[in-house]
Amino acid sequence: MTRARTLKVILVLVGVLFLASAYPLVTFIREAPAPSMMFSLYVTLGAFLLLAVRNPVEHRSLIAFTAWSSFIHAALMNLQSYLRMIMQEELVAVALLLVIGVALVILAPSKQVGQ
Repeated sequence: MTRARTLKVILVLVGVLFLASAYPLVTFIREAPAPSMMFSLYVTLGAFLLLAVRNPVEHRSLIAFTAWSSFIHAALMNLQSYLRMIMQEELVAVALLLVIGVALVILAPSKQVGQ
């Protein structure tokens, strides 16, 4: 599988995963409004990642934003877990966000000559 095709597969998987956060968004909207707001960002990001599959080169900044925001989110969740602000079970999300970030950084399309 080529690098470009692998990137497209990753974009689809991450896009669908982020769109799936619409369920907790609706579930938590009354009990935990802050996580619902965060999930709304991920649902939106998921939709745009699916649109980016058509031409990843044109969406380099979106792919970079997704990767680096995943790293930052994972770092903050890890700190919150260390400070016992969130449950240890949520570290699964940290690992997932790190995998997403690493995959997108490695597979991100290179800048085209003349850009």
